[in-house]
Amino acid sequence: MMDQANNLRNLVNKNNYEHKKAELSSRVITVTSGKGGVGKTNFSLNLAIQFSRFNKKVVIIDADFGLANIEVLFGILPKYNLADVLRGEKDVEEVLTDGPMGIKFISGGSGLKELSNITEKQLNYFINNFSYLDAISDIIIVDTGAGISKSVVNFIKASDETIIVTTPEPTSVTDAYALIKTIKEESRGNIPDFKIVVNRVDDNEEGIEIYNKISRASSKFLGVPLENLGYIPYDRFLVKAVKHQQPATICFPNCEFTKAIEKIGNRLMDIPVGKETDTSGIRGFMKRLVNIFGN
Repeated sequence: MMDQANNLRNLVNKNNYEHKKAELSSRVITVTSGKGGVGKTNFSLNLAIQFSRFNKKVVIIDADFGLANIEVLFGILPKYNLADVLRGEKDVEEVLTDGPMGIKFISGGSGLKELSNITEKQLNYFINNFSYLDAISDIIIVDTGAGISKSVVNFIKASDETIIVTTPEPTSVTDAYALIKTIKEESRGNIPDFKIVVNRVDDNEEGIEIYNKISRASSKFLGVPLENLGYIPYDRFLVKAVKHQQPATICFPNCEFTKAIEKIGNRLMDIPVGKETDTSGIRGFMKRLVNIFGN
């Protein structure tokens, strides 16, 4: 009787999942940067926490195939990672790891260099496998590697919505513009909606100045509009949080960093999401990724 009950329960869950999968798709937000060390991954995981406070179900995909920073910042060691899915050894459901506040994440696998060149066969496997995430999540944050490598550029080209994190440092500003320029040159008219976050500013005036500098250049020379998503001040409490491997928005809820993340999260929630189609959600994202890597 117990086995029959379990089988019936599994069948009902499967049918519910198939029903949800047919009707729903998640909002996919890609977070990237032109260079490393700008606080991109810290931004991603703390933004995920802010979304969870809106009662949104959030999944973070660590798409930095060289370094698995999400798990380090969470202080959680996953049993499996993205490489296991790529090799066909595990399903997506099996590699999901529970994080704080109901957030789930998929580790990219620390130091797994073989993931730098994903094959089309592996990505085809992804399409059906990753559809599961559309059924269980409202928002999926894809945290890419930094820089302008092929894999990073391809992830951005597959995105509908991309946040570029930069800092006031001249090299960071230059690299952010170079990243937008590369996407413009390599895309065939399908450019994602770019949003800019300026991290580690001394004050809002500096943030406005940096955004305006990148935005003017992008508009004048590339014809690509950029949206100003907000500014994040340098905050010593963030450094403390990183040392304790805890998200700052949890352990320091009243610090300036947390307040800035709250504003950015609120703004993103106010931005309308396009109508759901067969190209939306993580399934649509993976379809585009397959086509891009296949060319």
